[in-house]
Amino acid sequence: MSGAGRGVTPGAGSEAGQGGSAASPGPGQDRPVSAHPGVGPDADHGAVAPGPGPADPGAKAEASGPAEEVAGADGAQAGSGPGQPGQPGKAAGRRGRRKRSFWREFPVLVVIALLLAVVIKTYAIQAFFIPSGSMENTLEINDRVLVNKLVYDVRGIHRGDIVVFNGDGSWDPGTPPRNTNFLVKFGQGFASMFGFGHPGDILIKRVIGLPGDRVACCDAQGRVTVNGVALNEQSYLYPGDSPSESRFDIVVQPGRLWVMGDHRLISDDSRNHLGEPGGGTVPENAVIGRAFVIIWPFSRWRILPIPATFQQPKLNAAVAGAAPAAPAGGDTAGLLSARLEPSSPALPLSLGFAAAIPVTWLQRRARLRFTRRRAARRAARDPVGRPPSA
Repeated sequence: MSGAGRGVTPGAGSEAGQGGSAASPGPGQDRPVSAHPGVGPDADHGAVAPGPGPADPGAKAEASGPAEEVAGADGAQAGSGPGQPGQPGKAAGRRGRRKRSFWREFPVLVVIALLLAVVIKTYAIQAFFIPSGSMENTLEINDRVLVNKLVYDVRGIHRGDIVVFNGDGSWDPGTPPRNTNFLVKFGQGFASMFGFGHPGDILIKRVIGLPGDRVACCDAQGRVTVNGVALNEQSYLYPGDSPSESRFDIVVQPGRLWVMGDHRLISDDSRNHLGEPGGGTVPENAVIGRAFVIIWPFSRWRILPIPATFQQPKLNAAVAGAAPAAPAGGDTAGLLSARLEPSSPALPLSLGFAAAIPVTWLQRRARLRFTRRRAARRAARDPVGRPPSA
């Protein structure tokens, strides 16, 4: 009588070893095969079949082979649950992949940060250090100011703006400032960030007169006038200073600016260069940008607005004609021109790294998405694990 449907009795293993063919199912029998080692085909009846005896090594190999294959196929599932032996190895693998990914992405992050820092410093925002007192008390010695280099691409220069400009070729002997293309500016900005190149004679002053304005000093109350309108400058002049100790009367030529310092007694500005080319004015194309905020020290942090006196509508009156310029008198040897020094590259580098983090993350996401799509298309063309045809 066949053993199918009954519990396996003790001794069946040795009988199977002695009469192996009698215990094996015939070719026509549909006997279930267990996927777990040590569980016999009659496990659904609650009976557990003992492993094959030592007398039948072939049966042992046959029983253990499929189990090992199943375990190898389901290794990831077996190690994924809590407390399973495979979990620590899987977590360590993830940590290793993350570490390798970080060191692959870090050079990309540094390169992007440096490029963004140079772009920001060259074309957008740059910090400058104030070394003299010719703009006191608006700007004091050791102040750090941020200069907006994009503002004059959006709007024109306004009266009352505090501008940073290149004095080469305008007040002092040197190479006249000239416009350069994008690549040249980028190269100069990259070199200056690391202390190379010649930054020029960088100066900072307040714009008093625009092209076509008639600037004069002084009226009956000793005030500077622009197009016949007196300026009330007490909000930004150094305490105790008069608007000007020297007299002048000039019409600003096209493409030029009349600029003055806020500490008038010690400021070397347009008044003291009337006899030079340009009549004391500076070229508009020499302007680097507008100083708009003091960022250091923290106790001095504030925005640098345009004073209210420059908002008078009558200032925009047309000029009928040019008046001759009167040379300024007095000794100018002790005057200060407020030459600026570029601040350390810490700010543009910080901004560059801050901007590089999301840029690097986005490019990494895009690269991973492209890799997944390419793998999916490859899998669609050549499916993996497709069963062989009969």
